[in-house]
Amino acid sequence: MTSPAPGSSACPVPHDSGVVPLSGPRFHTDPHSLYREMRRDHGPVVAVELPGNVPAWLVIGYREMHQVTSSPELFPRDVSLWNQWGNIPPDWPLLPMVGQPMPSIYFTAGAEHLRHVAMVEPALEAADPFELRRVCESLADRLIDSFCGRGTADLVAEFAEPLPVLVLAWLLGFPDAEGPELARAMKIMADGGADAQAGYMAFMGHMQNLLARKQAVPGDDLVSRMLAHPDQFTDTEYVLDLMAITAAGHLPTSDWLVNSVRLMLTDDRFAAALGGGRRSVGQAMNEVLWEEAPSSILAGRWAARDTPLGDKLIRAGDLLLLGLAAANTDPHVRQHVSDSAVHNGNSAHFAFSHGEYRCPFPAQQIAETIARTGIEVLLDRLPDIDLAVPAQNLVRRPSPFLRGMTSLPVVFTPVRAVGGFS
Repeated sequence: MTSPAPGSSACPVPHDSGVVPLSGPRFHTDPHSLYREMRRDHGPVVAVELPGNVPAWLVIGYREMHQVTSSPELFPRDVSLWNQWGNIPPDWPLLPMVGQPMPSIYFTAGAEHLRHVAMVEPALEAADPFELRRVCESLADRLIDSFCGRGTADLVAEFAEPLPVLVLAWLLGFPDAEGPELARAMKIMADGGADAQAGYMAFMGHMQNLLARKQAVPGDDLVSRMLAHPDQFTDTEYVLDLMAITAAGHLPTSDWLVNSVRLMLTDDRFAAALGGGRRSVGQAMNEVLWEEAPSSILAGRWAARDTPLGDKLIRAGDLLLLGLAAANTDPHVRQHVSDSAVHNGNSAHFAFSHGEYRCPFPAQQIAETIARTGIEVLLDRLPDIDLAVPAQNLVRRPSPFLRGMTSLPVVFTPVRAVGGFS
């Protein structure tokens, strides 16, 4: 399907009520212009409509985002508060993304949420960073071996998407042969299409089987460390936490990797990265977090009571969507953050969210290790890599939630495989 050009009439058009449908090709062809228009016409908090006529608020102001993410009592991640449950059909495609009342690290609040964090964060933090990098390098080499001899590749399908899954499989204690099917289930779920619920159930099945294996035979892996935590959890809680960890670590890490490579191949400022300038790799990765956050919109928060936010009145039980990408480009904050700060490691962005429900710091470090190691191995192995199509022909994934590429076709001088994985 060919997407209309930016600025065409295909952009989301507000209803007479001023509600903006949260769909349409401009969310993946020209999101920054779309967010500027939203900010101009609706302010920092926008009334939006999800597919199925489901209302929500999209927070696109930096200050308002900070207010929401810094106020877990007022805006908890407690889906049981949602005032729309009576209008949500059980097969609503976005249900796996928005959530259901369930005892997981992602959909609990207050003391119960912190109980899950106390189990998950130490288990993530205990991963050996040196061994993690070694595994990332070996798996990246294995994937590159599969296409390096032919001189062409699609870096999304053949590298950026499978690499995080294979690394996560190793961290969790999965046989890595199960990685491709696990990746497929998560991608179907995240895309929010008609088969999203089937993808969710397949994903859950993988985690249930893994948990049973580790309960029977523990090992040196993330699941076994979670099971060894002194506070006991139910099997359902373990499975849901594992699903949250894995889903959060897959496509966002993949998109971070591929968006960074795309930036290096299309922006002269980062050309040094292609010639072995490792500082430029870090700069490109940081700019992606500011300008093209892999998680563009994050669901969700629910208002615990009626409260003003920006220039809007939020009612108790209203769903708030976190417009991470829009907040990062809010001119009210960007005028105080220089371009050099953005390019050189300033971490005041919302790419990992913020506050009590932010992505755990050990998970952020694991994601950075996977993405950065993958990029560095790729550039070491294929130093003359280049786009195989004009940059304007690249197509984004059709999702307002995740900012990724459907493919990244490249060409390079064929090289020999290095072989093996140890």
